[in-house]
Amino acid sequence: MKLYRFAAIDIGSNAVRLLFSNVVEDGINVSFKKSSLLRVPLRLGEDSFSLGKLTPKKIDKFVDTMKAFSLLMKVHDVVAFRACATSAMREASNSKEIVARVKKETGIEIEVIDGKEEAEIIYANQIVELIDDDSHYLYVDVGGGSTEVTLFGSRKLIDSHSFDIGTLRILSGNVSKADFDEMKEWVKKVITTKKEINLIGSGGNINKLYKLSGKKENQPLLYDELNEIHKFIMYYSLDERIKVLGLNPDRADVIIPAADIYLKIMKWSGAKKIIVPTIGVSDGIIHLLYQQFKRRKKRIITL
Repeated sequence: MKLYRFAAIDIGSNAVRLLFSNVVEDGINVSFKKSSLLRVPLRLGEDSFSLGKLTPKKIDKFVDTMKAFSLLMKVHDVVAFRACATSAMREASNSKEIVARVKKETGIEIEVIDGKEEAEIIYANQIVELIDDDSHYLYVDVGGGSTEVTLFGSRKLIDSHSFDIGTLRILSGNVSKADFDEMKEWVKKVITTKKEINLIGSGGNINKLYKLSGKKENQPLLYDELNEIHKFIMYYSLDERIKVLGLNPDRADVIIPAADIYLKIMKWSGAKKIIVPTIGVSDGIIHLLYQQFKRRKKRIITL
């Protein structure tokens, strides 16, 4: 048996995450097991979506976070890591300077990826293992700055699209009706099958909504159930969501627009239920790192 430890850094608009994952090779079998996950709610999108750049204060916090991540990866003896940044860094006019500073001060090389590559990383999660041969699924990943929607049919990726619709972007007033109309049109256009459509949800918000539903693991969440949870949370003020419902401050505001996005896509697609596995962009990065590690075709980045 062989064990390798990999690390993935997911630099999102709402939070920055560091995932450690153990990959175990036992003969012909390979298993992926999360070791630990650290989440820092930096909210880079607050600056990026309203100012078009990150402020010095936010940059300093981000660099300090990357320094901490660098030290943690050394302690964990990772064989490889990858750091990917999404919409908040994509839209920040000073992102190149920030990436250069992080590289200089921490040794971490950040890739600012586009929506297409983000969808490809999501696909690397081996979503096909979660779905039936004859069914069609929409994989929906709702972030702070964007929403990735991918259609799977007969265990194959049919189409995918990245929309500039995210929870922080909505809260900052930077999402219009036209943006939602574009998403609605795409969803209705891409679904040509008469077969039942189900959703696979990804992201911290849908996982929290799933926990609030009280569902047992691996049970799908029905549209009506998600709608009732949405109404239930909206009944409480922001402070009450933190004090009464026990939500983290950085989750208490974004969870409502996130639920709204999922409900809209379910309604447009005709999906009656949503499957909520505990996977995300970080998990996809780990799978790709392992594939690259085995091929040995590209340089593995180590600290």
